[in-house]
Amino acid sequence: MADNIDNLLTETRRFAPSDEFTANAVATSALGEAARTDRLAFWADQSRDLLSWQKPFTQVLDWTNPPFAKWFADGQINVAYNCLDRHVEAGNGDRVALHWEGEPGDTRTITYAELTADVKKAANVLLSLGVRAGDRVIIYLPLIPEAIVSMLAVARIGAVHSVVFGGFSAESIRARVDDAAAKLVITADGGWRKGAVSALKPAVDEALEVSAHGSTSVEKVIVIKRGGNEVAWQEGRDLWWHDLMAEAEPEHVAEGFDAEHPLFILYTSGTTGKPKGILHTSGGYLTGAAYTHKNVFDLHPESDVYWSTADIGWITGHTYVVYGPLANGATQVVYEGTPDSPEPGRWWDLIEKYKVSIFYAAPTAIRSAMKAGRQIPGSRDLSSLRLLGSVGEPINPEAWVWYRDVIGGGKTPIVDTWWQTETGSIMISALPGLTTLKPGSAQVPLPGVSIDVVDDKGLPVGNGQGGLLVITEPWPSMLRGIWGDPERFKETYWSKFEAASLGKSQGYYFAGDGARKDEDGDIWLLGRVDDVMNVSGHRLSTAEIESALVSHPIVAEAAVVGAADETTGQAVVAFVILRTSQVDTMTPEDAVAALRAHVAHEIGAIAKPRTVMIVQELPKTRSGKIMRRLLRDVAEGREIGDTTTLADTSVMNAIKIG
Repeated sequence: MADNIDNLLTETRRFAPSDEFTANAVATSALGEAARTDRLAFWADQSRDLLSWQKPFTQVLDWTNPPFAKWFADGQINVAYNCLDRHVEAGNGDRVALHWEGEPGDTRTITYAELTADVKKAANVLLSLGVRAGDRVIIYLPLIPEAIVSMLAVARIGAVHSVVFGGFSAESIRARVDDAAAKLVITADGGWRKGAVSALKPAVDEALEVSAHGSTSVEKVIVIKRGGNEVAWQEGRDLWWHDLMAEAEPEHVAEGFDAEHPLFILYTSGTTGKPKGILHTSGGYLTGAAYTHKNVFDLHPESDVYWSTADIGWITGHTYVVYGPLANGATQVVYEGTPDSPEPGRWWDLIEKYKVSIFYAAPTAIRSAMKAGRQIPGSRDLSSLRLLGSVGEPINPEAWVWYRDVIGGGKTPIVDTWWQTETGSIMISALPGLTTLKPGSAQVPLPGVSIDVVDDKGLPVGNGQGGLLVITEPWPSMLRGIWGDPERFKETYWSKFEAASLGKSQGYYFAGDGARKDEDGDIWLLGRVDDVMNVSGHRLSTAEIESALVSHPIVAEAAVVGAADETTGQAVVAFVILRTSQVDTMTPEDAVAALRAHVAHEIGAIAKPRTVMIVQELPKTRSGKIMRRLLRDVAEGREIGDTTTLADTSVMNAIKIG
């Protein structure tokens, strides 16, 4: 097998920033110059400029025991103070922090002064229940203001939060409670999703009943009234949030904690066996969150209205709903529900209503909007938008251009961001006032971030070649380990490219993504290496073939997997959703023939799918990622594997090879 991943798809459209955007851009060429001159001094300056330190740091990076980094270790900081109090003290208490909209249409507008007051009271609630610095708190809530208040209150007192997405099962909660030895759970009676209330507390009750065979580390459960559900009640353990907040003391002084004090554990979704708890600490993480949010999104906090559509159960919600925007004093929209409730177009209604200027969403949602048709966003006034962002997976060029033209009015820059739960903040992205944009390319490492594409031996590939994406130098927001399992941390992320094998003093971080460099050296993500197929000796990326399929005008979304083939080793199998407006324009047989020919034309005969299945939906997790593992089961005729993490488990019943 060749070391490199073949890359065959070409995309030549380019979009330079307008003179007006560049003239007012937050990030300038000076940012890159400073990072190249002295990378550690650059990060120190960013942290000092963006954050308020209770005790200033003197040491920037301790890398004496790789891969265990310490950033700003002799400094002390309070994360919640940086997100709240200091903005009030600077005279911005009346600035709106959150425009919150519930799925049924109820709304709340919360200023920085009001959010600070709520977090102070919630911090006192936690302290009154015996929660102390270092204790772990599970948060299992819908996307309501109290979820953000809870996270910040936990951080304020130096406890450690672990947010569990509100759609996860009792078993998922149980595994996280046990692994973190959590002391307290914050949940709700229910939350709105797709026009109905989904119960939450029953899953917590079930999780704590079976936790550790009947015993649990959890002492108290705080319950927020949201869905109006009747809930079972365990006296002495269960407490109503509103009662506790009504009795709480209003004042709380934020104490400084060491920069390396744990801030949160976030368990990666879809894990098997023991959960993998990604640990992030305080000073370095908040530095990365604030720096990237300000520069990648070109944030002007006095005038912008920012909206990331992510749930707080995912890392995007942590970094780009809670910590980054609030550290930077941004005004943002937070929406509880789904983009199609009560009907398609809810997102565009909210952009029009709140005059959103910066919008950050996942490619899968953008492709769903493409499928529904441009007439839906076209009937709304989206002229307030000046910057769009993409997150979660590579965005194919056709969706990129549709996003810019239909949502962005043909003028907005798009920042296509690559990062992970483990990296904590964005690592690769265009800087919108500087970068000539290439649809489908994440483009360049941010200033201060060191990234390369290498072959299996760790040697850099040349421009025009594909390989494995690695991070070659430590960065402030990097994960500090896997909770309670340092050996697993080393094995999972650092063992493929160890220092000894590279002949260097340190190894490379590698988390499983393939990438290629184009002729300019810009980076294109190729998806997980697990999703690279070996077809007749060619290592082909599923992302490139999916992108070719979606570039055909009849296709809204596509997923590609490799299936065993006696002749070629693996064969390409494609699952395709047609655009609503195109479903009746040709027969399924003609559509399949057209798509196979289109891929051969766009990429080459080697990539032509052996099988194309026209389907209504694709299997996706609740965070919107396609579960290709299940599609591989279908393609190879196996029994379908575990579907518990799917947003809609019925999808697999309708997908089968004919």
